[in-house]
Amino acid sequence: MNPDVQAGGHPHISTGRHKHKFGLDWREARRVYLAHRGSKWIHWQGISMHIGSQIVSLDPFRSAMRRLSSWVKELRAEGIALKFLDFGGGLGVRYTNERPPAREAYARMVSRAAKPLGLHLLLEPGRTIIGPAGVLLTRVVYVKENRGKRFVVVDSAMNDLLRPALYSAIHPITQVSRARGDHSLRQRVDVVGPVCETGDCFLRDWPLGHVEPGDLLAIWVTGAYGMSQTSNYNARCRPAEVLVEGNTHRLIRRRETQDDLLRGDVLA
Repeated sequence: MNPDVQAGGHPHISTGRHKHKFGLDWREARRVYLAHRGSKWIHWQGISMHIGSQIVSLDPFRSAMRRLSSWVKELRAEGIALKFLDFGGGLGVRYTNERPPAREAYARMVSRAAKPLGLHLLLEPGRTIIGPAGVLLTRVVYVKENRGKRFVVVDSAMNDLLRPALYSAIHPITQVSRARGDHSLRQRVDVVGPVCETGDCFLRDWPLGHVEPGDLLAIWVTGAYGMSQTSNYNARCRPAEVLVEGNTHRLIRRRETQDDLLRGDVLA
């Protein structure tokens, strides 16, 4: 279903308006439900919607759930008793200064609206779980100054974390080891990758302490859509993934090699 509700942290991840490609408008959906009400080939089981991602207010969810509930009741009145209500996901996380609702508040809101319907509820709260759990580690390769503009070039690039280039997403970056000295004096820098594109930039004018080649940096909140959006763009190998559990860690995806890049090539 497309409830025509505005939501989402960026136009590319807003999915619930009538101008978006997702879902059916209620008028058309109702026609389809009723047209196949007595079909022996189709047995209606549920209704589903997704209004966007990185939503940091409960208001769009309330509006969408209100409309979804009314459609469920309307179908019941027409003799179509559904079993499943898929409310999707989209609850946001904090990257910098966002203030997303607590999961408990979100759960209470959904519960109050869905419980009277008596359906099996399906939710997809993936980002709120995995987003803050991921960190991309990268090393400083070079520090460059150009007429007062300072660039910190790192060995990660847009192929390793696409969200800044694709969504203008802000992922905080800090040094893994804190340098000695006055931390209040942080020169603003652009943290960039080595790919030959101006868009290969993680952060612009970011306050970062003094760094030198070889220093290790952490790019935070990369668990959601981090590894899943990686690519071999610019003939770059994907990074390794390490799972940290308490005081232990283990490799769960090995780093790619140049041989991996060539494995699928077919020579004439």
